[in-house]
Amino acid sequence: MTTKTPSTDSSATTKAATAPAAPVVPLPPAAARAITGAGSALALIGTFLAWTWTDEFPGNLTVTGYPGGLQVLTLVGAALTLLFVLSGYGIRGLGWLTPGGTNSPVLLSALGVLGTTGYTMGAISQELGGLVNLEPGAWVSGVGALVAVLGALGLPADQPYDTDESRPGLWGRIRHSLTAPEPGRAKDLPSWAEILIIAAGFGVGLYVFAYGIGTEYSELFIGFLITAAFGFTAVTRAGLLKRLSALTAKHRNVTLAAAFVAAICFPFTQGNDQFALIGANILIFATVALGLNVVVGLAGLLDLGYVAFLGVGAYAAALVSGSPQSSIGLHFPFWAAVLTGALASLIFGVVIGAPTLRLRGDYLAIVTLGFGEIFRITMNNLNGNSGPDVTNGSNGIPNIPDLEIFGFDLGVPHDVLGHELTRSGNYYLLMLLFTAIVVMVFRRSAESRIGRAWVAIREDETAATAMGINGFRLKLLAFALGACLAGLAGTVQAHVSYSVTPEQYQFAGSVPPNSAFLLAAVILGGMGTISGPLIGAALLYLIPAKLQFMAEYQLLLFGAALMLLMRYRPEGLVADRRKQLEFHETGQLDVPDDKPLPDGATGVAKAGA
Repeated sequence: MTTKTPSTDSSATTKAATAPAAPVVPLPPAAARAITGAGSALALIGTFLAWTWTDEFPGNLTVTGYPGGLQVLTLVGAALTLLFVLSGYGIRGLGWLTPGGTNSPVLLSALGVLGTTGYTMGAISQELGGLVNLEPGAWVSGVGALVAVLGALGLPADQPYDTDESRPGLWGRIRHSLTAPEPGRAKDLPSWAEILIIAAGFGVGLYVFAYGIGTEYSELFIGFLITAAFGFTAVTRAGLLKRLSALTAKHRNVTLAAAFVAAICFPFTQGNDQFALIGANILIFATVALGLNVVVGLAGLLDLGYVAFLGVGAYAAALVSGSPQSSIGLHFPFWAAVLTGALASLIFGVVIGAPTLRLRGDYLAIVTLGFGEIFRITMNNLNGNSGPDVTNGSNGIPNIPDLEIFGFDLGVPHDVLGHELTRSGNYYLLMLLFTAIVVMVFRRSAESRIGRAWVAIREDETAATAMGINGFRLKLLAFALGACLAGLAGTVQAHVSYSVTPEQYQFAGSVPPNSAFLLAAVILGGMGTISGPLIGAALLYLIPAKLQFMAEYQLLLFGAALMLLMRYRPEGLVADRRKQLEFHETGQLDVPDDKPLPDGATGVAKAGA
């Protein structure tokens, strides 16, 4: 006797679960949009009024009719919010701003305006001694930003909620705004127009990056971080970055050329030599992170002592570059010093990898961590007392002379196209050339048979071995290649910093580069990608360099930021498709529905029974 299974309407249940929920603030959509636009306009108008009565607060916010300092950031955020609001009205010529959704970008950009304005008002009150130091302009922008956020919370969501709650909370609505729908396919444009769009995108990116490095005081940099974070998220949820990504994938060679042209232009946009030096160090850090991406991102080998390879290249170059304190007393030309540093790191990588790469997982991580510390301690002990006098111990190798390439002395300023290129600018351009070489090596390796074998080992080494892949040999190759790329960057780092010391190559510390920051840069940016580690390294180097007044709390804030990132974006800022599918729901449409058994069926028989 069989029991009839009652039929269920699964589609009805799904529709009920994804029904649109009411907004956080109960307002009609038209009224909510109008309130948001009015609040944004009010915040924008307030930036043309004085925010404080004294110029003791940096940025001189006392001038009426001329925004300055943090006022400019509020002005930019309010203008962006207004554009998103007007796009939601369907105004002709603005529809391209929001191909992925019209309401989520409005809420995120309005939150950015409120965050920047609120931070500025709090900073003025804290530094000058109370709210009494705020002029009417600050209150106008603050009230306008708050009104804009309340209006944005009254806008309906761009897509249905996946829960049955009738009215989500504030945090639930914000979190839902981070999952905007995919933008539709854009209208095909002529190739020249698409190339111009790519060039404009990189031009905007260069301007934002140069502005962030050029911030002259910590308050402005913190405000820049708030505005940039919310603005970037809003532009992403609007669908603009995905449209740009589609164009860059279509014109890959043009994209790479545009990226490096924009990078070449950077030192010519800086009037302060210190900012060009930060750019050069960011490229060194980013290049080493990209080399670590070969080991961690492609081959899946957790290396916690990778900074030792950077140190090997730096020490090898310092010993043969003509420093008076060098125990060897050699002075190789530039190309020979570079090859020496890269070869020394490669040999060191093979020596470490050969006995350890048969380990997996946590055991490999612990062993590499030990080797990284052994390198630092060894360099410290080669001082003539604890061991042979090779590295001068804790004093390191100072007075490393500047490089000279084909008669071009990188330590002397040069006039290029009417602009003085300083020492830091010279080394920045040299390091940019090395970065281009490393990017090319990484890209070719990832797309080759060896790269696909690395990915197979990363996903399941046992299955890869069963398919005929020599896991040990390929892991050793990844280790050696990553070490060689790090040594390449180390040769330039030794000359940029004039000296090398053992303390520069620790596992963790508040100043990059170190192994922990390098690994965090790869994870933060996105493992297995090219642009991910570059972006992650730039952020992790730039933020500590600009927030030196928070040195005691940098590691605490760094840990908190990593926890938030792992919670809400574990695939990194720039993730490939594989990582997105691994950490999030796939959203595939070809998965069959769960249907009940037909009448009379008692179960599923085994094949062949």
